[in-house]
Amino acid sequence: MAWFRPICVTMRSSASLLLRKPVQALTMIIFFAIAFSMLSTMRRRFSPRKSTLGDPSDCNFPAIFNFGDSNSDTGGKSAAFHRLPSPNGDTFFHKPSGRYCDGKVILDFIAENLSLPYVGAYLDSIGANFRRGANFATGGSTIQHVDTKIFGAGFSPISLEIQLLQFKQFKARTDELFKEATSSYVKTSLPRPEDFSKALYSLDIGQNDLHAGLKSMTEEQLKGSFPDITSMLAWTVKELYQLGARTFWIHNTGPIGCLPYSVIHFPPKRENMDKNGCVKSQNEVAMEFNRLLKQRVSQLRVELPDAVLTYVDIYSAKYSLISQAKKLGFGDPLGYCCGHYGDHYVQCGKKATVNGTEVVGNACSDPSVYISWDGVHYSHSANKWVAHQILDGSLSDPPISITQACQKRLNS
Repeated sequence: MAWFRPICVTMRSSASLLLRKPVQALTMIIFFAIAFSMLSTMRRRFSPRKSTLGDPSDCNFPAIFNFGDSNSDTGGKSAAFHRLPSPNGDTFFHKPSGRYCDGKVILDFIAENLSLPYVGAYLDSIGANFRRGANFATGGSTIQHVDTKIFGAGFSPISLEIQLLQFKQFKARTDELFKEATSSYVKTSLPRPEDFSKALYSLDIGQNDLHAGLKSMTEEQLKGSFPDITSMLAWTVKELYQLGARTFWIHNTGPIGCLPYSVIHFPPKRENMDKNGCVKSQNEVAMEFNRLLKQRVSQLRVELPDAVLTYVDIYSAKYSLISQAKKLGFGDPLGYCCGHYGDHYVQCGKKATVNGTEVVGNACSDPSVYISWDGVHYSHSANKWVAHQILDGSLSDPPISITQACQKRLNS
């Protein structure tokens, strides 16, 4: 060990200097190697969760096909009926984007995580490109069939069944066009036929079925309808499976009793109010729906042996956000940013006449501190937080990240 002695003694000769310099250089190399390793670890820890295309275990989905309601609508209802006005979309897109949000919905964050472009609405024909998927969701959609009662209550006629029919036509016509291959549009704007079986199929729907029921029946009657409603969703998954779909990412429904709309229109008595001020019984309705939905997904795993189905607990993510609102930098978890409820109703971005005076449903000055955008839908900031909680698989059954959702795993 005489090689180390020059470090510990006073320099007495040029020989000791020659020995000391290599040791100093080695020490510096070790120091920088440790520092680089620590920085790399910290960077991985605090970086956004994102797909790494080079990871052989990742699925590298070529496309996303989404079915749902306004929680994942990226312009369907806006294109089919009326364009959503500003300030919807202003925070991120700086213009109306067809989303019931000031910025991005959870589906947008899913697409980003998978390194895919935002999923365009199937009903939006202006500048549409469906090469990497299509979104069949529309605001106000339900799982159950739309009858005159549901339609009269303001819900969309484009139910999940209609969205499925739209997908069937989309796939059939795409297959036909690829066989003809007469234009460059086909190869640049439509999914390849082989992509349909490799794509991610996401479903985020059910909230409006709860809304419709709470308006027209007792909570117990609504719970009694859930077996039929969840069966309809399961039937849709089976139909998609027969068309070649194999990977499903299925969201449950959120804590409906914590929506500002619910607290305002169904003000809870003290015994029916939870710790956050939410309508406790309505949240129990949502949890019962989710319990049955999870059962249906488990049954589908047995019936569809080649499918990979991931059940995603959106409820827990959203309720956690509401419970930790102030800690996470948000304001009143039951407040909202855009529009007006209470003594009069003005939809976000719209105008209304109240007592002879025109009133505008303006937005707040800082949407980022609100969980709710308009009393019913979540803000860009809230959607971002929720998305980051679910994408790593910690709230999924089985517990698997979305980038690996095509892999068969044991259920939790």
